[in-house]
Order: sequence, then structure tokens, then C-alpha cells
Amino acid sequence: TVSFASLWIIPRLPAFRALRPDVEVYVSANDRTVDLARGEVDLAIRYCAEETAPREGLRLFGERMLPVVSPAVARAPGTPLRRPADLARHVLLHLDDPEGRTPWLDWRAWLAANGEPELKPAGSLRFTLYDQVIQAAVGGQGVALGRLPMIAALLRDGRLVAPFPRKFDSARGYYVLVAPHARERADVQAFVAWLAAEASATAGTAATATATAVRSGAAARSPAGERPRPPRATRGGARQS
Repeated sequence: TVSFASLWIIPRLPAFRALRPDVEVYVSANDRTVDLARGEVDLAIRYCAEETAPREGLRLFGERMLPVVSPAVARAPGTPLRRPADLARHVLLHLDDPEGRTPWLDWRAWLAANGEPELKPAGSLRFTLYDQVIQAAVGGQGVALGRLPMIAALLRDGRLVAPFPRKFDSARGYYVLVAPHARERADVQAFVAWLAAEASATAGTAATATATAVRSGAAARSPAGERPRPPRATRGGARQS
């Protein structure tokens, strides 16, 4: 997907370029399914449910949802974020989905799973792309439904915090597929191996980043005088579809 390329692939490309400067990388991000048999690209990363994932696909990681905000929003006086019901005092940032094709990415699914199916927020903002939702959250415009491990780096770096550890696991994941014509190429194999290593590292740090973000959010809300608790696409391109 476009957002996966923006939030996960592109920030990691410098690491691959440092490792393999001889490999030319072309990333074409879109939300359509690319026919690898046509020979236009060397590999694709598919976002799909496990039961529909191609048998030959290499699973990178799954997906977990939890609310995230900027540190400034977490610290705002008068609008605490200690439990899901507190979201009623905040603007919720939505991924626009008028046809209901991705209900697991909708706030209603998370709220229902966390005991607040009837919650009415103070306001709503809608965006056509998920990376726009996250940009708005980083900018302090409201609360976003974060997707781990896609945004783990933003939590680890402190640009976003998770105010409470309530999560919702989606049934989707990310899978690498290599085109038939490219399976024996050394540069493609190197890129796939690098993707797998990056995914493993990301999955391994996502839980740590989440715990740190939750502690940071709690620290930001500590009353005055109370000490807070210490708390990596080859030539021809990788297309996400």
C-alpha cells in the first residue's frame, strides 16, 4: 500500500543502500494488486488476510491497532487520556473508507473491542491515506488508530505516544512475493533477505516501543510533584499492492 511504503519501506531504504549500493531500487506504491507474471516488477509486498495470502509468500509481520497521540496532546490539561472513555473529549483521526472495505481499520472496531461501542468523540477528521492520518497525529491534530509495527519507529522516537495499552489485533499481515522471472537473481534474493531481517527487528522492537510509549504517556500526565515512573526494492522495483 501507499502508506506502508511511506511509513515503513522508504525510511529504511538508506540502510539497504548502504549495504548494497550496487543495487538500483525502484519503489512503485499503489493500492492495486500487481500481476507479477507480467514481468513488470521483481517483487511485491501484499497486505492481506492470512487465509488469502499466497502460499509462496514470505510473511513479514501481522498488525496490531492501538490509539496514538502526540506528546503535546497527551500532556494537555483538562483532557486526560487514562482510559478509552476519555476519547470522548478528543478529536479522532479517521482513514476514510466510505465503502467499508477495511472495517478493521475503523475506530468503531477498536472502540467496540474495548468496551466503548457508543462513544461519541469531540470531533472527527478524515483522510484518504493512512500516512496522512499519522502526519495529523504527529502534528497534534487528534488521536489516531496506530498500526503496529508500521509506526513503531514513531513511538520509539517519541513523536507519538500510546496513552493506554489497549490493543486490537487485525487478521491482516504483510507478505513478500517474488516474481517468477526474478526468483534466481542474487540482487532480488539479497533484498528479500534484507526485508526479512528488517521485519524481524521491527516486530521485536514493536512491543518495547509500545511499552515505552505507554510509560511516556503516563509520565506526561503525572500530577505536579509526583515523580513519573522511569520508563531496513530491487531494480525493477518493489511494488506494494
